[in-house]
Amino acid sequence: MLKPVKILIAVFIFISSCAMPSVVMAIEIGQTLPLEKIQTLDGAYFEIPKNNTKNTLIQLWASWCPFCKRQNTYLEKFSQQISPASMNILTISIDKTPAIAKEYMRQNQYSFPAAMMTAELNQAIGKIRGIPVLLILDAKNKLIYKEVGEVFEEDYAELIKYAR
Repeated sequence: MLKPVKILIAVFIFISSCAMPSVVMAIEIGQTLPLEKIQTLDGAYFEIPKNNTKNTLIQLWASWCPFCKRQNTYLEKFSQQISPASMNILTISIDKTPAIAKEYMRQNQYSFPAAMMTAELNQAIGKIRGIPVLLILDAKNKLIYKEVGEVFEEDYAELIKYAR
C-alpha cells in the first residue's frame, strides 16, 4: 500500500518542479560559460577566438563598491605585468548605466576592457551573492577559478599561473 503513495509523491514533486520557475544558480567550477561577442564601454567588441588557447579572466564590479575599486587597482597592475598575448581579460560592470561605468573607468585611468552586464551575461553567469566576482575560464570557456568577494594583491600575484 505504501508503494502507490510513494509514486504519487514522486509524481507530485516532478510536476511541481516542472511548473515552478527554476532558481538560476551561479556558475560553478567545471561549468562552461558561453561567451558571445560583447560590446565594451569604448564601443569595441570583446570576442574569444574560436581557436582560443588562452585562459580568460572575467571580473564583475560596480563603481560604488569600495572592494571593487581596490580589486580593480590590483587588476590594472596585474594586466600591466602579464603579456597581452598570455590571457584574455574582460571586466563587467553591474552599474545602472554605461555612463556611470565609463566615468568610473576614466577617473581611475583603468586600461583593461570593460563591458556592461547584459541580460544574456546575467543569465549565463547566474545569481551572484556579492561583488567583486573573479572568474577564470580555460581555453574552452570552462570555469577553473571562482572567487566571490575581494581578492587581494598577493592573491593576484598567484593568478599569474593562469596566464600562458
